[in-house]
Amino acid sequence: MIHVKWDRETLHFPVPPLETKLGKLRTDLAEYTHLPLGSFKLIHAGAVMKDDSAPLTAYKIRENSTIALIGGHSLPSASTPAPSSRPQPKVKEPPTEQSTISAIRTELDRVRTTLVPDVDALVSALAPSVATTVSSPTSAPTPASGNAPTQSFNSTARALHLPPPHPSPASNSSKPTSSDHTRLSELLLQSLLRLDAMHLAGSDWPEARAERKAAVREVQGVLDRLDGAWSAR
Repeated sequence: MIHVKWDRETLHFPVPPLETKLGKLRTDLAEYTHLPLGSFKLIHAGAVMKDDSAPLTAYKIRENSTIALIGGHSLPSASTPAPSSRPQPKVKEPPTEQSTISAIRTELDRVRTTLVPDVDALVSALAPSVATTVSSPTSAPTPASGNAPTQSFNSTARALHLPPPHPSPASNSSKPTSSDHTRLSELLLQSLLRLDAMHLAGSDWPEARAERKAAVREVQGVLDRLDGAWSAR
């Protein structure tokens, strides 16, 4: 079976014959989901599958492969004229190598600051070693004299009318749910899609090409770590 992640659903299909073209798979998915054929993209292993004439083997599709279906909204109608009263939008300047590098770094910084901490928290919550380490009976000495600081603190707190200390955040943390995993997975896939959309002008932009390759590798690594921890839970 191959697995297709679409929004919050995961679709399962038999593995097509090796010579099947990508266009046939795209058409089958459009018919199954009732989406316009050109309204979505397919991503496998961090790369957008674009060539509908290429066989699935060119994209290394095999048993238990996972494909992400991104998009799926109806295409805007080109026949609707814009109101004449609105000012004409400014013509967007063509990207330069430096502007492309800046956009790549901005996207990567967004992943590092907004998604990586959540992925780290989910992976840590799924790790069984955390509970074992905290509950280890040998993690701290337990002499009778060790109660004195606690008693002193409690008496001081009562004298000053201080509230009791809050419990450790770890004691209130709940087990991650499938919706937590799905949300982070979708956001990382969208980031990979945005990086792929940052087209490069050609071979005369080696620095931008290297930046995007490194960014895709890093984001894909975060996604692999997330999926790996979830599968091993």
